Amino acid sequence: MIKDLILKNRTYRRFYQDVLITHAEMLELIDLARLSSSGANLQPLKYIISTDDEKNQKIFSNIKWAGYLKDWDGPEEGEKPSGYIVMLSDNNISKNIFWDHGIAAQSILLGATERGYGGCQFGAIDKVGLRNELQIPENLEIVMVIALGKPKEVVILEELDNDKGIKYYRDADGVHHVPKRKLEDLILDI
Repeated sequence: MIKDLILKNRTYRRFYQDVLITHAEMLELIDLARLSSSGANLQPLKYIISTDDEKNQKIFSNIKWAGYLKDWDGPEEGEKPSGYIVMLSDNNISKNIFWDHGIAAQSILLGATERGYGGCQFGAIDKVGLRNELQIPENLEIVMVIALGKPKEVVILEELDNDKGIKYYRDADGVHHVPKRKLEDLILDI
């Protein structure tokens, strides 16, 4: 059921680094994005796939992990993702990607979840550093990075307590908690 996949499709930040995601599996995930809807059917998104330790480290060093966890700089060795997808927009095709990146990312992450993997999307990227490290051509704009691997953490959704706010947090046992607004708070009766 789609709801089950969505509930399991959390933002994971620690992984079993030794459980490798293969290049072929990454291609299957990109194919899900390829088959997804695209604004005006322009299909301007392109992807760089990494399952290689050296390339993974280049990507890892150019992304920023978990803005709300101020005392955490990202996963330690042994808990890093085993793969990355760098999502790009080809400006030679279109300078407007509409909503394509959100649909593509959701398709990739739901596909990963179905296969027992988890992921984390990044918008906090040193784009100049990543462009230089991976020698990305100028016509390709870096849209986001998706880290993928076998999740090594528990993520619990909980009802939003307005006094505590929306910030996710980790408890003393390292369990990751994510406050979610109530359904009735999202529906406007106008």
